[in-house]
Amino acid sequence: MSILLFLIAAAVLLYRRADAQTALATLAIATFIGWLLDDFGFFSFLFGAALLAAAFVLVRPSDFRLHRVSHPLLGYVRGMLPKLSDTESEALKSGSVDWDGELFSGDPQWAKLIEARPAQLSEEEQAYVEGPVETLCDMLDDWAITHEEYDLPQEVWDYIRGNGFFGLVIPEEYGGKGFSHTAHSEIVMKISTRSVSGAVTVMVPNSLGPGELLSHYGTEEQKNYYLPRLAAGEEIPCFALTSPMAGSDAGAIPDKGVVCMGEWQGEEVLGLKVTWNKRYITLAPVATLIGLAIKVYDPDHLLGGEEVVGVTCVLVPRDLEGVNAGSRHLPMNTVFMNGPTWGTDVFIPMSQIIGGEDMLGKGWTMLLECLSIGRSISLPALGTGAGKLACLVTGAYSLTREQFGRSISQFEGVQEAMESLAGYTYQMNAARLLTSGMLDRGVKPAVPSALLKYYNTELMRRAINHAMDVVAGRGVITGPRNFLARAYQAVPIAITVEGANILTRSLMVFGQGAIRCHPYITEEIAAAENPDGNAGARDFDAVFYRHIAHTSRNALRAFALSYAGGALEQVPETGDLQRYYRQLARFSAAFALLTDVTLLSVGGGLKARQRLSGRMADCLVHLYYGSAVIKYWLDQDRPDDQRPLVEWSLQSSVKGAQDSLLAAIDNFPVSALRWPLRLLVFPPGYQKQKAPDDALGGKVAATIVEDAPLREHLAAGCYRNDSPQDPVGRVLNAYRLALDTRDSRDKLHRAIRQRDEDQVDAIALLLGHQREELVDWAVAENVITAQEREPLLDALTALYDVIRVDAFDAKGIRELSACAKGKRKVVERPPKNTKA
Repeated sequence: MSILLFLIAAAVLLYRRADAQTALATLAIATFIGWLLDDFGFFSFLFGAALLAAAFVLVRPSDFRLHRVSHPLLGYVRGMLPKLSDTESEALKSGSVDWDGELFSGDPQWAKLIEARPAQLSEEEQAYVEGPVETLCDMLDDWAITHEEYDLPQEVWDYIRGNGFFGLVIPEEYGGKGFSHTAHSEIVMKISTRSVSGAVTVMVPNSLGPGELLSHYGTEEQKNYYLPRLAAGEEIPCFALTSPMAGSDAGAIPDKGVVCMGEWQGEEVLGLKVTWNKRYITLAPVATLIGLAIKVYDPDHLLGGEEVVGVTCVLVPRDLEGVNAGSRHLPMNTVFMNGPTWGTDVFIPMSQIIGGEDMLGKGWTMLLECLSIGRSISLPALGTGAGKLACLVTGAYSLTREQFGRSISQFEGVQEAMESLAGYTYQMNAARLLTSGMLDRGVKPAVPSALLKYYNTELMRRAINHAMDVVAGRGVITGPRNFLARAYQAVPIAITVEGANILTRSLMVFGQGAIRCHPYITEEIAAAENPDGNAGARDFDAVFYRHIAHTSRNALRAFALSYAGGALEQVPETGDLQRYYRQLARFSAAFALLTDVTLLSVGGGLKARQRLSGRMADCLVHLYYGSAVIKYWLDQDRPDDQRPLVEWSLQSSVKGAQDSLLAAIDNFPVSALRWPLRLLVFPPGYQKQKAPDDALGGKVAATIVEDAPLREHLAAGCYRNDSPQDPVGRVLNAYRLALDTRDSRDKLHRAIRQRDEDQVDAIALLLGHQREELVDWAVAENVITAQEREPLLDALTALYDVIRVDAFDAKGIRELSACAKGKRKVVERPPKNTKA
């Protein structure tokens, strides 16, 4: 009994997070009671005493534990812990941990999520969205931009520069707007629903660019000179990170700056001779100020230190001799300014280093922290905007488009696509706002920024594909009438840039998160790498046993919550979401357990286990997005009409987390651990979480079809032009007229179905070409009243107009081809005789 009571007490104490003194006292009492029940039997006393002694050794710090246990253990564990490169170490030092840390802990504290300040706009920010942003959208003609001008019109450039769009996040004291990150996100999202090219032009200088870097790290002299010029649009910035040989592996930057003396403005000064060859750089063709990430070398030791200084961020004025830019890439028919830039031995003084000479070699940390901010905003906002636009127009189009005598919105196959479209958009918006709210609270969310960029752009791809499936041929034919083509073409760009999704998912999200968000592993790695063996052992001794308790507790939680279906978890009662809190907490515990098992068993081999890392990343994504939906709904005071979307999103997230963990366990690299992990996390007889059923799916699909406040809510933030000549306005006009004349059209359809086959064919022909005669026939046959005639005729005209596609004059296309032939000349980058 002493052994049994000891183990039961230990399990309860671990589960309840008891402190060391309470734990040891309780274990001693439990063991003593066991001895009493066993009449102080020899074996009971022997094994009970041994367990109790081991507990005292492991729980209480002592010299004995340090020298006899921890020191030998460190030698063994050192070989199992992940090895970090210098780049990875820098990456882990940048950014901060927020809700992602709670999910990695295995015991998320929901109050922290619920009570966190929600993302919101100030009155000034809201006025800017409704004023200058609205005006900018009015000025953008996406067809003309992408197929006639291949650029934003000059008046649009002037408006962007003159109305502070390049200074959204620059502090007010330097002439910028000083807007919140949420405002930045809302602005980019709205512009993207009008023109992707316009949105990218605005978002890049405000995400990763000289302005952001100068605001955080610039010297006062640099801030005072450059920030007002950037905010006023006097300088157009770009930032060049990607090289042909260093894409996702940005740490392999080959571009360099060599410390030397050189001439600057007539004086001999210390500086850098910079050589670079960059590509895919947004705004590079028109930039007047080029930010560069380079590696600095000091072969002559002019700085008095090491030869290799490290990654550094510098500013290069475009007008310097030897700077090459102006050539353009054309990314998937979106014509925002993007192109290469290169230069050879271009001299700049030390004053052009962002942050001055003190920031030499610190560029990687600067980039990672600013990239985590920009990556949290720009592409997630663009993805959400695409989803919102697709909901707005696809729901409206499905109601107006009729086949077999009824709206296609009534077809279950169409509803299945629109269900996912609406659900994905709701999830994207919730996750976007959760993360921008973190940024506004001062968090630099390195892991959330990576998973948000990855999954919002992935959901964008799925959402637009579903929308194209519904719209079908109407979305395939390009032209001024097409309202989906540009978003569809922009998907690969969003998937690829700011960290390709394949590598973001399989390397960054879990690979960095498992270490960054773990409460103990970074301290253990530091202890293992400490060149002072005794100091390393002391540091290891201080943290390792807490790590063991943490892992054991998560194993107990995963086991207990699995077998009890999450019922043991205490969760908030607000919103009647208890079962979802419990399932998310349960899978968080399982995720934390599997994270520890992975780090201890796979260790440094995790980089090569990208399938495992990707599945674990997917689990974290679903936990994060499920949390975001809860936060978003509660922040709005739990509106009842959103309940189907909340249920759909949470059921999808819980099932996604479950399936990701199942796949990770069933394919775990250490095969001997698969069955133990399966028994801990998914017990025999486990009833799998199910995807949303058809009934719920039908309700969700209806949210973007029915003329109700929820449809408006899902599309909130979209730019709208009510003109029937506008590609989106045309659909919305037909939608309104279809709703207004629904009774009249129903009567007309019933009358048509009652006629014989020849009459039906004739009437169908009239519906397409001679609508006035058809309506007059309906009035003459008393199918509709005379008062219904004009509204019905207007509606039928609009319904036909909305399904029309563009057809271009053959002669004009031939003339266009003749004009374009040979005009696009490929630019060699850089010329062969350069060293870049």
